[in-house]
Amino acid sequence: MLVEETLFGTHDKVQIAIDRLRTFEPTEGYYLAFSGGKDSQAVYHLCREARVKFDAHYSLTIVDPPEVIYFMREHYPDVAVEHPGITMWDLIVKKGMPPTRMARYCCDYFKERAGRGRIVVTGVRWAESSRRKNGWGVLELNSHSSGRVKLMNDNDEARQMLESCVMKSMHTLNPIIDWLEDDVWEYLDLRGIPHCSLYDDGYSRIGCIGCPLAGAKQMRREFARYPKYEQAYLRAFDRMLQARIDNGKPYLKWHCGQDVMDWWLRESGQSVPENQITFEDISAEGVDLS
Repeated sequence: MLVEETLFGTHDKVQIAIDRLRTFEPTEGYYLAFSGGKDSQAVYHLCREARVKFDAHYSLTIVDPPEVIYFMREHYPDVAVEHPGITMWDLIVKKGMPPTRMARYCCDYFKERAGRGRIVVTGVRWAESSRRKNGWGVLELNSHSSGRVKLMNDNDEARQMLESCVMKSMHTLNPIIDWLEDDVWEYLDLRGIPHCSLYDDGYSRIGCIGCPLAGAKQMRREFARYPKYEQAYLRAFDRMLQARIDNGKPYLKWHCGQDVMDWWLRESGQSVPENQITFEDISAEGVDLS
């Protein structure tokens, strides 16, 4: 899989990723956004193979799976653990609602603010799609030619291999954006690189406990595995509701943390009954979604 036959010839995906890293290497080195998952692992080791300068960082959210923390301590002790200065529990109270697929304020606080002023390198990959198959957004480099750059013009489409954000004063390089999941596993396995035990327990992705992007089914599975985290969310929801009352803006349909939890799980994967609060209701009540 790591060697791909295309209309343009044979492509070594590992060498292409290495060439991408070498091409954009900044003087001060890359800021590697490390998650402890397989994709960021692959990028970490590709940086080493490319012999580019980089420093790896993990943003602590307080809802991190314990297995990920232990795995990183054992296998990646050089990764710097960053403390954003606010916990998920306090952030929920501050925002007045749980994070959702549409309002991912937690990612903004814990993940997307890191590395400002640097070139950030990530393990972001495209999903299986015709867009990826067509090679859009891929930097094609060959050690025997000058290469050419193809970037998507439509910013509303999928992620690009090289991205810039003027507001955040940040550039992002996604060197394995066109890799398949099988490519990542093949790369790690061929090099004997160990992975987090959660994958062996059936997890397809590793992220925050209770992340709505994982969907309601996965959220319930995680809360069954980590019941103390579910209770912590419930306490945060109770504090959130009390803060709304103190500010004179109580919710009309949420009366306790369990009401919020039930809505959260439905919002993350099921249709909402007519008597339940909707995302539009939240917006109408003046919640800060930014």
